[in-house]
Amino acid sequence: MNFKSLEVFYWVVNLSSFNKAAAKLHTTQPAVSQRIAALESDLGIRALDRTSRVVKPTAKGRVLYGYAERFMALHTEMMMTVAEERAISGVIRLGVAETIVHTWLVEFLEQCRKRYPHVTIDFTVDITPTLRNELKSGELDMAFLLGSQQDAELVEAPLCSYELNFISAPFLKVGKEPLSNASIAAQPLITFPKRTYPYTYLSQELTTPDHGAPRIFTNWSLSTIVRMTEDGYGIGVVPRLAVLKELEQGRLKIRTTQMQLHDLSFAVAYARGSDEPTKAALAALAQEIAHKSTAGHRRRRRQA
Repeated sequence: MNFKSLEVFYWVVNLSSFNKAAAKLHTTQPAVSQRIAALESDLGIRALDRTSRVVKPTAKGRVLYGYAERFMALHTEMMMTVAEERAISGVIRLGVAETIVHTWLVEFLEQCRKRYPHVTIDFTVDITPTLRNELKSGELDMAFLLGSQQDAELVEAPLCSYELNFISAPFLKVGKEPLSNASIAAQPLITFPKRTYPYTYLSQELTTPDHGAPRIFTNWSLSTIVRMTEDGYGIGVVPRLAVLKELEQGRLKIRTTQMQLHDLSFAVAYARGSDEPTKAALAALAQEIAHKSTAGHRRRRRQA
């Protein structure tokens, strides 16, 4: 019995699947099966119940899972405390929300290459619900996504917050500024989907007994929201930092309003595993880059 066997067992239980555990660990399903069989033989127990379609731990397996979890946590602690930066290595499948792509992702990738040359980042851009599901299924190792749900299955930490603004095409007639709530509600609004902060807050604040709920068009794609806003379809509610180019080129304009919006928050999330030291190091680097990026833009805005 060795640490690798415990790690394989941990992921089979966590993902309820030999195939998903194999994909997560970059190995094959037969190799995972062999590891589990050897582990059970060494301990003289049946750790997994294979009689149903979903793999589940037996009573002894649940006890073993607790130990496996503790072993992995101890391994992570050791690596983070003792190992040097050159020991941080591996292939990390990173999922990224589109807003991050438009702000500081390139800087993160560049700094990661310099600081951790033995780490390879394989990144994909997708919507937050998909990123979260793929983290849980083991298809992704970590993600930069919208909001934080404090999911017990994942390690999550605050990443950055962006100031939200009401933005429209310059030619759109919206009324006298600062816009009242009634003036805002008179326009179609374009923002992120239901269950995100912008949608829930706008719906709550702008719904009235006389006029009902505002017209809110939603999309997870920031590019789609920006394009619809540029075309004059309505007022977009997005982070200013994500549309700096459009603002500088005069294609979009920030509208002042009486309504005060809270910041839009993002988080870094990843699953536990033997590669947790690598993911923890990258998460810390992402927080550092995100902080510098947002702080720098705030300073430049105050000076302007």
